Amino acid sequence: MKIIILGAGQVGATLAEHLATEYNDITIIDIDGDRLRSIQERLDVLTITGNGAYPTILRRGRAEEADMLIAVTSDDEINLVACQVASSLFQVPTKIARIRSLHYLMHEELFGTSGFPIDVLISPEQLISNYARRMIEYPDALQVVDFSDQKLQLIAVKIRSNKGPLVGPPLKSLSSYLPNIDVEIAAIFRQGSPVIPSGSTTIMANDEVFFLSAKSDSRQIMGNFISLSSPNQRIIIAGGGNIGTRLASTLEKEFQIKVIEKNNARVESLATHLTSGVVLHGDASDKELLLSENIENTDVFCAMTNRDETNIMSALLAKRLGANKVMALVNRPSYFDLIEGGEVDIVISPQQVTIGSLLTHVRRGHIVNVHALHRGTAEAIEMIVDGNKKSSKIIGRHLKDIPLPREASIIAIVRGNKTLMGHKNAVIEAGDRVIILLLDKRKIRQVERLFQEGLSIFI
Repeated sequence: MKIIILGAGQVGATLAEHLATEYNDITIIDIDGDRLRSIQERLDVLTITGNGAYPTILRRGRAEEADMLIAVTSDDEINLVACQVASSLFQVPTKIARIRSLHYLMHEELFGTSGFPIDVLISPEQLISNYARRMIEYPDALQVVDFSDQKLQLIAVKIRSNKGPLVGPPLKSLSSYLPNIDVEIAAIFRQGSPVIPSGSTTIMANDEVFFLSAKSDSRQIMGNFISLSSPNQRIIIAGGGNIGTRLASTLEKEFQIKVIEKNNARVESLATHLTSGVVLHGDASDKELLLSENIENTDVFCAMTNRDETNIMSALLAKRLGANKVMALVNRPSYFDLIEGGEVDIVISPQQVTIGSLLTHVRRGHIVNVHALHRGTAEAIEMIVDGNKKSSKIIGRHLKDIPLPREASIIAIVRGNKTLMGHKNAVIEAGDRVIILLLDKRKIRQVERLFQEGLSIFI
């Protein structure tokens, strides 16, 4: 597939890294030549310096041959115009654009049949606020992602001690501890490396465990791995920008919300925007301010400003002053690796949250969801099985007979209102939704080929 990516920032570069290793023909366009040189040193991609909205620049990138244009620059206007030019002049079949401003997003008619020819809109701020909300709703999880229209959840937990009922016994005895509950242990990461679960596998202290279950059962299952915290009530959000504002708006009806913002204009705007949340003018790194707002009684402190350094330092300060849990929005991967597993409980990577949504539309096959897991080293994919026994190489076959790579596994089949959790004797039927865990993203092409109609099996 020939894909043109506009924007060599964190999202564009991370997306290029994902796609370049999957045998795609990638061209990256950006006005910053230094960024492009850094990417070209690492990846086998074509780079072009220039404004991606200009027809001459897109022509240099052979836009007339492109299957897809993904506009993820930091400028909404460039992304909008680039999609229009790609459609009008080069007839690019699929256009994806990252749009950040609510001034555009609140007018759906701008993107209809008579508006900008954009097939998929990506709003990072909305994705990040949704992600942060799930982490607040599940205070003891490392990650929570939804499948099958939010009926199923894949949850990651850190095993802090050997005290949980499910810590120690082999996985084959799981049903005796959780009678009448369907759960699939999808993956275990031990000292950073994946362990492929089997019946004899045991869960140990310090493991990161990913399990899949019905949303209604997830809390009970978590309680068998770890000691559950009380539900969160008091939330402080540092930063009243786009992300902080959206997060506060989604949380204020259910939680006690306070937002700390330095900019006067934003404070005034937030005060009129929120109905019950409290807006404070100040610096989230001000120790006296945090103490005066009873930081020691705060359930979650969310650092959501547009500066990594501010988010990290304010989160560390809040934790040391007594906040029960802190999360920080961090863009730079080098910072992410530095603080992961330390005093900051949850580190949110905007590019990893956004990448999953983008890959849903880029990957081959009838894909419904893609989620990056374990800091982007693994993926969970939800696909719909198309075709029939003649056109498909998996319909009518038992799970145990499908030649998936060792690093991939089908952890659930969703058939109407019925869910089959990774039963090896289950038979794939047309229209099934299958949830696949992929521990090595380099094997994605093998998985995609299995699920494409009319192609021979790749072994």
